[in-house]
Amino acid sequence: MAPSLLAFLAVLAVGTASVVVPRHESVGFSGPFEVEADGIANIHVTYNLLISGHLSLHYGSCDPSQMSPDSHHHLIGRTAVGDHPLARRHVEHPSQRPERFVWIVPANAPSDGCLIAYSGSDLLGRSAPVLVKHKKSRRDVLRKRDNVAFADIADSEGPWFDGVEYLKQKEPESAFVAASKTKKIGILGGGMSGLMSSFLLTSVGFHDWQIIEASARVGGRVHTSYLNGTRPDQYQYQERVPSSHYQHNGPDEIPHAETNETIEIQDHKMVFQLADAINNLNGNDSALMVKFIKWIQSSPNTPASTSFRLPDGTVPSKADIAANPALADNVTLTYSNATAVQAASDAYDSWINLDSAKVRAAVTNVFTAHKAAVAAGYLDFSESGYLRYKLGIDANITDEVDSIGDNLDSWYYETPYFSATTWRTIDQGLSKLPMAFMPLVSNRTLFNSSIQALSYNETTNKVTVSYRPTADPRIRLRDLRCAVLARAPVETASYTSLLSRAIQTLNYSPACKVSMHYKTRFWEHDNYAPGKKAIFGGCGATDIPGVGSVCYPSYALNSSGPGVILANYNSGLPARSLGSFTEAQHVAHIQKAMVEIHGAVAAEQWTGNYDRICWEQNEFQAGAWCSPLAGQQSLYLPAYYHTEKNTVWVGEHTSFTHAWIWSALESAVRGTTQLLLDMGLVDEAKEVTETRMARWISV
Repeated sequence: MAPSLLAFLAVLAVGTASVVVPRHESVGFSGPFEVEADGIANIHVTYNLLISGHLSLHYGSCDPSQMSPDSHHHLIGRTAVGDHPLARRHVEHPSQRPERFVWIVPANAPSDGCLIAYSGSDLLGRSAPVLVKHKKSRRDVLRKRDNVAFADIADSEGPWFDGVEYLKQKEPESAFVAASKTKKIGILGGGMSGLMSSFLLTSVGFHDWQIIEASARVGGRVHTSYLNGTRPDQYQYQERVPSSHYQHNGPDEIPHAETNETIEIQDHKMVFQLADAINNLNGNDSALMVKFIKWIQSSPNTPASTSFRLPDGTVPSKADIAANPALADNVTLTYSNATAVQAASDAYDSWINLDSAKVRAAVTNVFTAHKAAVAAGYLDFSESGYLRYKLGIDANITDEVDSIGDNLDSWYYETPYFSATTWRTIDQGLSKLPMAFMPLVSNRTLFNSSIQALSYNETTNKVTVSYRPTADPRIRLRDLRCAVLARAPVETASYTSLLSRAIQTLNYSPACKVSMHYKTRFWEHDNYAPGKKAIFGGCGATDIPGVGSVCYPSYALNSSGPGVILANYNSGLPARSLGSFTEAQHVAHIQKAMVEIHGAVAAEQWTGNYDRICWEQNEFQAGAWCSPLAGQQSLYLPAYYHTEKNTVWVGEHTSFTHAWIWSALESAVRGTTQLLLDMGLVDEAKEVTETRMARWISV
């Protein structure tokens, strides 16, 4: 054989046989064979020879007579592989030979061309013909540019997953070589967004991740208190979660008054889907099972907020007031000008104009509803801010409609949610959901490890996490390739001004809860006090200072044995005041209120056991849930869509809605997808979005 021909042949040992591989077949293509024009896709290659040197990929004619590096339709990208000095950047890939690449598919790419590999001018391989589909984009988006980031294409005001559907066909960060799945990923915080992130990463083949959690458990603000040392199956619990929304998983459906139909609330289905997936992973183990039961949101015999009292001195119920409207307060009597107050209130309602179409939009696709709310300016004003500064209404009239101290935006998603007719919660407590993750995360979680600082090294392109075990003053370090953050450490890397301000100033609401343990479920019996009707689940409210909402268990109705009432739930400024109470003062005040609501039976039946928490004072939370001030959400939300210093931010504060379990889960889907796209792992990003989003939300 001529020496010149030897340069184009090699011998590859296969078992005991030898196969001669021509150099022009050194690289094989295993996909893709169908792509979308004006999009991106992952190219998968195999190395039939252990080539070293420059490698470039092209797309063009499959005709061998027209093949040369300069004659193809377009260059996809180039790099160095194998033993070449520049290939050291691919040390995480086998033999420094990446097997996956990212392809920007131009809008004018012809169909039935081939993917072709070269080293210089030497042909290394070509694919079978590729079908290029020309599909009109769903909306006008930023056109291709040299550097396309997730935030440039994803729609941070509306349906971000629409951006992903487009972004999965757009190259993130102009990365040609897709990253290896061996990267070490840190998940800072073991709340629901952190747990969901770990679940999603595992589902697409990432296994070198670790959760660093400051407390001794996972779940974050999803936490159930089992009073008097009881087990979940003894049904003596209340939810130790900061929001009334977290008291249950979420609403199921709302009535549509004009059509007499019920409309399913789509976003909360993510929680039900996750529970099914975790149950399957756990082999439907009964000890770890996440099972949903009915939650009773409203009940007629719960206490009502009125200054009037019944003859025995107890608080009237909603049913009492319905039967005798004279027991209700006439708040208009205190107004300086009731007509002006009503006119101002009507003006605000007219601006929001929450008609049936908006309600349907909010419950069927909260992402597009959010985009419409941003466009309408609802996130720019609180109710009082709109009345005072947009309409110029008198300060006193404004304050009588809505406190002039209110600066929370007017994003209205909760109004449709709370018109729901059916609700669900988790049997034996919401803690069952994070507990079900334990087989997945227990061996990869550092508990009792408080994050102190986060730094980024541009030379090594690594993130260094400084953390301190709770009982140890010494700081420990851990180097990561990237970090998924649900909570800001004491010191962060030097981020852009916008992201830094989002981290430092985004508003959180305070909240407090007290749960009281009683010898029996006395409230579930008629005449537990003279004339009192049985209460089966539901939440009420009182005018007793500091008490706020009172909720009764929806589980194990009519059962014997002890029971627990959520005797106090309050948020905002009242909760800030309650947080200044000592625990003994707070509990004594609430137990006194229970006697005023139920009568002497509440004193006779109290066991002395309780659970009390105020989240603003909690060392692991420092706030109950995110409550953006007017303008904050539309300003700061886009900042989380930029991956800075190899860190991705997740958590309910980075979602479109707040204080719901699903909000935390949605943020993890977005954050994980963002991370995958930054790494060029288009196939995995597509899998995450299609599995976790597109099943129920139209894109």
